[in-house]
Amino acid sequence: MLARIRTAALWGLEAFPVDCEVDVGQGLPGFVVVGHPDATAREARERIWPAFRNSSFQLPDRRVTVNLAPSERRKEGASADLAMALGVLVATAQAPPERIANAAAIGVLALDGRVYGGRGTLALAEALWRAGTTTVLCAPEVAGEAALIGGLTVHAVANLAEAVTWLRGEDLPRARPGPADPLRAMEGGDLSEVRGQAMARRALEIAAAGGHHLLLVGPPGSGKSMLAKKLPGVLPPLDAEESLVVTRLHSAAGLRPAGSGLMLERPFRSPHSSVTRAGLIGGGTPPRPGELSLAHLGVLFLDELAEFQRGLLDTLRDPLETGRVWLARASGTTCFPARSLVIGAMNPCKCGWLGHPLRGCVCTPTEHAQHAAKVSGPVLDRMDLQLEVPALTSD
Repeated sequence: MLARIRTAALWGLEAFPVDCEVDVGQGLPGFVVVGHPDATAREARERIWPAFRNSSFQLPDRRVTVNLAPSERRKEGASADLAMALGVLVATAQAPPERIANAAAIGVLALDGRVYGGRGTLALAEALWRAGTTTVLCAPEVAGEAALIGGLTVHAVANLAEAVTWLRGEDLPRARPGPADPLRAMEGGDLSEVRGQAMARRALEIAAAGGHHLLLVGPPGSGKSMLAKKLPGVLPPLDAEESLVVTRLHSAAGLRPAGSGLMLERPFRSPHSSVTRAGLIGGGTPPRPGELSLAHLGVLFLDELAEFQRGLLDTLRDPLETGRVWLARASGTTCFPARSLVIGAMNPCKCGWLGHPLRGCVCTPTEHAQHAAKVSGPVLDRMDLQLEVPALTSD
């Protein structure tokens, strides 16, 4: 018997619908997944069979073939586990097929039959809705995130047995959108807490108003990091469309807590200077957004800019101009939005005390030149505002 149920797969930030076709036919008992699955998806049998056994469902004694269409696109992860399991149950007449036609299922199965959510639920739900799906079954911890897509009926199923109960005609409560993140007082405060540094405060206001990248240069203790942390308090709150984009990005990166809804505050990201290329601009298999994209519509603060690898900073040249990160891989090309406001901070010299009123610089001319060369000219050219932040006395 043949059964079809829809699911979705995540690739980068975007998701696409997947038709899960399950055929139970003649042949030696076995379970085969085709349709360009990755290793995690091919391991579905090792999760589904114990889930059947521990949920009191009968294991099929015939050959089971699962096709994940379209076959030309790679399917990453285990988000199709629930759809495969329901397809097998319908194909073996352990569940009725009527409700499966207009429904979709996304979720990872545990060995005891429980259903878990994964990253990127918001993007998966949106892709299913655009494909015409009206009902989605998913794990309780991500149901609120999926319900953010208006017009989509979302049912939370804690385990495989609950999903089969819904297929048999019993109604389940409709999931509601998760609560939006509460608006918190900015951790860095705002500019009202800054004493002195009038020029730096003015530069922050200009950067916030025009979306200009800013470089702060000054000795240790002059307040560069403090000023950068005040910038989110100057920016306006996210609107509804921006909140959806930022939430989708953080969901695709697996950074959203269970049961959460829309993000309302602009992100502030501050990676360490030891961050890798994939960590800064994105990468991996499957590709995930990096710090630059996670700061989309917010602030990316690069403290101790001269300590970052020069080649790593040069990878920011194109994204700073275009507001996008393109990752080209053999398996496909991915685009992440990266329209963030970049704030850099660095010392004026190797020792850091150049221009300090109380401590003198001990660097040689050669060390000055080497320090200045750590950040390339094209990167400096993209920092629209460059400001010297002098050291201040306590008075």
